[in-house]
Amino acid sequence: MSDPNVHGHSALGTAGGKIRVGIVGAGRWADDHLPGGQRVLWIVGGLLLLLLVLWAIQPDPNAGSNRHRIGGAAMPVGVAKAVSGDIDVTLNALGTVTPIATVTVRPQVSGQLLKFDVEEGQMVKAGDVLAEIDPRTFQAAVDQAVGTLQKDQAALQEARIDVQRYANLVKLNAISTQTYTASIATAKQAEGTVKTDQASVDQANINLQYTKITSPVAGRVGLRQVDVGNIVESGQTNGVVVVTELQPISVLFSIPEDNVDAVMEQVNSGQTLRVDAYDRAQTKKLTSGTLSTVDNQIDPTTGTVKLRATFDNNEGALFPQQFVNVQLLVNTLHNQIIVPAAAIERGSSGAFVYVVNSDSTVSMRAVTLGAVQGDKQAISKGLKVGETVVTDGADRLKDGADVDVPSNKGKPIQTAAPPAGTSSSDDARAKRKAAMAAAMKQYCSADLAKYCAGMQPGSTEARRCFFTNRDSFSDDCKNALAKLRKGGGHHRGGGGGGGL
Repeated sequence: MSDPNVHGHSALGTAGGKIRVGIVGAGRWADDHLPGGQRVLWIVGGLLLLLLVLWAIQPDPNAGSNRHRIGGAAMPVGVAKAVSGDIDVTLNALGTVTPIATVTVRPQVSGQLLKFDVEEGQMVKAGDVLAEIDPRTFQAAVDQAVGTLQKDQAALQEARIDVQRYANLVKLNAISTQTYTASIATAKQAEGTVKTDQASVDQANINLQYTKITSPVAGRVGLRQVDVGNIVESGQTNGVVVVTELQPISVLFSIPEDNVDAVMEQVNSGQTLRVDAYDRAQTKKLTSGTLSTVDNQIDPTTGTVKLRATFDNNEGALFPQQFVNVQLLVNTLHNQIIVPAAAIERGSSGAFVYVVNSDSTVSMRAVTLGAVQGDKQAISKGLKVGETVVTDGADRLKDGADVDVPSNKGKPIQTAAPPAGTSSSDDARAKRKAAMAAAMKQYCSADLAKYCAGMQPGSTEARRCFFTNRDSFSDDCKNALAKLRKGGGHHRGGGGGGGL
């Protein structure tokens, strides 16, 4: 009897000899026909081997969708209900905090600066004294003007007495009419001189008042521009200090010209539009104000129009020249159907949502989007209040897939009836479910009682039990379900447990 091991070794030796001969022959062929000879042959062979390995370990592209088929587990998802509420239509813009008034306080007269009556950064009111100039020379000018006025007033009084005396004498023909007329003219000249003197006195008093430099507006005093002891000049460029009005304060921002009509419609109707100011990161709301004015023309270089919003700024949240993000409330839409923005999916045919049905399956529903406010999305068409939509995990779903809502706790999800004409497959799906339930009751009741006893029909636990143990069910049950699947057309993922 021959040894099988000997034959095995002989066969291996023979095969190995053939392989070696083949390799040697391929090497000789490569030396004769390929540039580079056997080296090129080995490189090409290595690349082919690498491609085969990559192809072998590449994951199945249909593996993800297999989870939706019969036998795949229900997908855990996050959900939310569509509610009715208000949506604010807002415009976002970039703005700069701009004081309503910024005044460089300049001296009105020249002289030596004696002192400052305020500190840098101090809040002042309109009319408060900021600094003082040496008033002595101006007081002397006032005294001189007053003296001249008093002298000329005495001359005027004397001229008026002469006019009265000459009026009596001319009636008696004691003096000539010419003398009387001359006395009247002298009195008129004296009156003019007195008025001139009075103006000089008023001017001297004004200059004396200007030695006290006052704030023309209420606001905050900036850094002083000169020091005490310096000679200041009337109207000097740098001034003494800068006072900036902070309460109220404004924000200048621009909006595209396409939005001007919506804003002007509200403004012309007498509506007061709210404006919110946010910080640079747009995470913290600084304060709220109102739209005060819209510029009278569009900037042709940018296609935008400037707007000014006014804020009380009582808490000092806004600082001059600060960069802020602005939200202008243009309108408020009432009784809108609202869902979280995370529920909106987009495909080649437009926006859609996954609506959770009462049997813990989902239907893909096309929707028409309305206004959006933050994480709230208004739905104009395709959804009703009370319906449940998927907000998390929608990327793993398809139409008809089974879902597991963690907060559902095995109870059917109560949803509102869908709008007419939004899902053409609902009736067919209901019929398939009814047929599936009847078949399972007739052919699979013993199996369900054996493996899934005590579980509530329709619950998530019952469906999982069915998927886990379905391979152990009787042949009658398996055949009945197989016939329903073949005749049911398009079935939902995991549809074998539809009657549970």
